[in-house]
Amino acid sequence: MISTNWAFDTYESLRADLPRADFPQEMRSGHDLGDTAQDYDAYVLDAFGVLNRGETAIPGAVERMAALREQGKRLVVLTNAASYRRADILAKYHRLGFDFAPSEVVSSRDVAFSALPKLPDGKVWAAAAADGDDFSDAPEAARIAKLADDPGLLRTAGGFLLLSSERWSETETAALTDALLRDPRPLIVANPDLVAPREKGLTVEPGLIAHRITGRTGVKAVFFGKPFGNAFEAALARLDGIPLHRIAMVGDTLHTDVLGGAAAGIGTILITDNGLFRGHEIAPYITRCAIRPNWIIATT
Repeated sequence: MISTNWAFDTYESLRADLPRADFPQEMRSGHDLGDTAQDYDAYVLDAFGVLNRGETAIPGAVERMAALREQGKRLVVLTNAASYRRADILAKYHRLGFDFAPSEVVSSRDVAFSALPKLPDGKVWAAAAADGDDFSDAPEAARIAKLADDPGLLRTAGGFLLLSSERWSETETAALTDALLRDPRPLIVANPDLVAPREKGLTVEPGLIAHRITGRTGVKAVFFGKPFGNAFEAALARLDGIPLHRIAMVGDTLHTDVLGGAAAGIGTILITDNGLFRGHEIAPYITRCAIRPNWIIATT
């Protein structure tokens, strides 16, 4: 059973692999993002736990985005959801009632695809991917095939790409581990999250799978997405002209959203009631890890 305490302890055990950052000595508290509006001109928004929980919009989140726009705030969604193309992610947000434009959404999938290393001629990337993924947004030079459709790729692929945990189990983890022990190859992780909050609880995400594999094989994975700088560079490029101290990362986790935002030099806002820390007092976790946001608020 995946719990908040288990996820937190696992993130802490991996702390040496995460970015380093400085944190504010004092934290402010409020109810929602409206209470922080005097401090920031732009918000970089996590999706899960901030905008939605699984396929359901967070109550009041649609209205809050509209209110922030009316105040002249600029918005960018920075999501580690790498299972689907950005167009599909955008369509999901629109179904939920959000009005984000394509230029306001940055996914870790986009960041990973833009930096895929070149494989030897004739080699393909074997991807852990969602059932309906067609890779039509991948670079033209990158050849990607679904590992679930062709287990022989464990032997022949030039590298492995973790996009989704949708069709993944411990059996697949063991098989990929064995393949990399026999023949080490590149391992690209387009979603560094260990877990994600959904309607029925926390789910295992590609970051957790990758760390289990690298711990057993010694293969060094390359991560794209929060909390790593590559994702924040892509998001902040959409907010050119706004001073870093007037931009805030809004998220539900300490080790991805808050740590990553602080490492990028921007403000940080932790939402407690809709994501990883739902139903838990946040103070003991902050004390244990010393990752401190600028603001703690209950909801979006």
